[in-house]
Amino acid sequence: MKQILMQDTSGTLKKELRDLYVSFNSHLRDNGLADKAQVVLVSDIGVHNKGMVVKVLPEGFIYINVQSTHIADIVAKTVVNGAKVDALAYERPNKQMRIVLRHCGILDPESIEDYIAHDGYQGLANALAMGPEKVIEEMKKSGLRGRGGAGFPTWLKWNLTRAVKGEAKYIICNGDEGDPGAYMDRSVLEGDPHAVIEGMVIGGFAVGARNGIFYIRAEYPLAVARIQKAIDVCYAKGLLGKDIFGSGFDFDVEIRLGAGAFVCGEETALIASVEGLRGYPRPRPPFPSVKGLWDKPTVINNVETLANVSYILFKGGEAFGKIGIEGSTGTKVFALTGKVKNSGLVEVPMGTTLREIVFDIGGGVFENRAIKAIQTGGPSGGMIPQEFFDTPVGYESLQKLGSIMGSGGMIVMDENDCMVDISKFYLGFCVDESCGKCAPCRIGGVQMLEILKKITQGKGELDDLEKLSEIAEAMQRASLCGLGQTAANPVLSTMKYFGMEYEKHVINKKCPAGKCASLVQYSINKERCTGCGLCARNCPVNAISGDRQTKYTIDMAKCIGCGNCYEVCKFGAVLRQ
Repeated sequence: MKQILMQDTSGTLKKELRDLYVSFNSHLRDNGLADKAQVVLVSDIGVHNKGMVVKVLPEGFIYINVQSTHIADIVAKTVVNGAKVDALAYERPNKQMRIVLRHCGILDPESIEDYIAHDGYQGLANALAMGPEKVIEEMKKSGLRGRGGAGFPTWLKWNLTRAVKGEAKYIICNGDEGDPGAYMDRSVLEGDPHAVIEGMVIGGFAVGARNGIFYIRAEYPLAVARIQKAIDVCYAKGLLGKDIFGSGFDFDVEIRLGAGAFVCGEETALIASVEGLRGYPRPRPPFPSVKGLWDKPTVINNVETLANVSYILFKGGEAFGKIGIEGSTGTKVFALTGKVKNSGLVEVPMGTTLREIVFDIGGGVFENRAIKAIQTGGPSGGMIPQEFFDTPVGYESLQKLGSIMGSGGMIVMDENDCMVDISKFYLGFCVDESCGKCAPCRIGGVQMLEILKKITQGKGELDDLEKLSEIAEAMQRASLCGLGQTAANPVLSTMKYFGMEYEKHVINKKCPAGKCASLVQYSINKERCTGCGLCARNCPVNAISGDRQTKYTIDMAKCIGCGNCYEVCKFGAVLRQ
């Protein structure tokens, strides 16, 4: 039976997609083809900003901007005859390499039979046959490092926990994805739940844990539902519970929901949350590998890390280790967003350059504007200017530039973005999400944010730039967890690479990008003004008056600097200073 896969990246079925889904099924039924093809909703096919996306298997044809009027053509040409509908076809950029996302958009995420047909649980069978020590050895050969952000070698983390004596040990899947604009983990949990479960069972077997916990944020209801359904099926099939595959290994899994606190992405805060406590981080050592959940040895791996594990134990650690670059092996999934033409999830071999990701895969900058920077690592990441876009993506290479790999956020910024304003936004996010336990983060973050507000309001002084650096250094050195230690990264990296923008804000009291309303003035050139009145109709505070004869003027006493007039004027009559 053929499969018609429909991409639902929202996590909730929208009306347009629901209508198309119903129409496809109705057409198949009405034409006696219900036994020839099955319509399946999947979380990610890997194509975004292209309307409704459909993929037909086994041909693998991807169709974009699909409407109900296209259904008959797709069914007649592809489902019935195996031919391509050229007018709708989309060719995926070939610089991607899908390992973590290998099943997303290919199999039915709610079918264990479909997963097994794609070599599912073969990695677990291999692991149980080779024993814990050899499993860890294969992980060492792979060179896999934690994909949650820290980049700690996965095999070493497992080995530390395995070496601790004790019957009770735990393995936790960190699905508390909190970076703005990031949805890598959600897509894997929704699109390939069995791969993550398989990776967790393998990890539990390797370290001697008999209990696994999925920690997933409650805002991901579809991910939670699909993981729970996969767990239930695994118990029914003997892939979880007692004596898995007749190996004598017992392993149980449950789900715990996170309440959306960004700090709970940090290991010790996550553990506190699972224990029913407030999500506060705690000092390390002891590390969770030695003393974690309920004071027992605990391994915490994020979703992407565990999705790699099942692949490694099936294909072999050496094969995985040949992908990527030295010190950063395998692939990495990025949520490519911002001012890029083709935003969405991309998975590339480590060592792929930033330029290749943004321009060859992402299609370049939206509206062909000049690119200004790329931010990696989410709110705690740094801004990388274009002179470094040929840098190969890797843990150490990004750190040298003042940024981090993070969990995989990648945001493209263009000439219209203000680096000072963006730094203020991300620092504000970290301040809001701070747990408040340690003073360097609690106080330092607020102090830095107030200074940035002062600068963007035109009240900044040169001394403020030095204060920002001093407070940032104190936060890096003294904060208890990674949130406080990295919260200043956006500020430090923009001050390093875009220092002139800070100086123009402070000395000239101007925002070159026109984003800081207090530092921007608008005026209308009457020679260019045609009197169309579009600017006046879009002014939210009625600060613009005039008519076709006298032209239009702006009352600066009323103007709030929103820039609507500048954006809507088609004749270049509105000037920004």
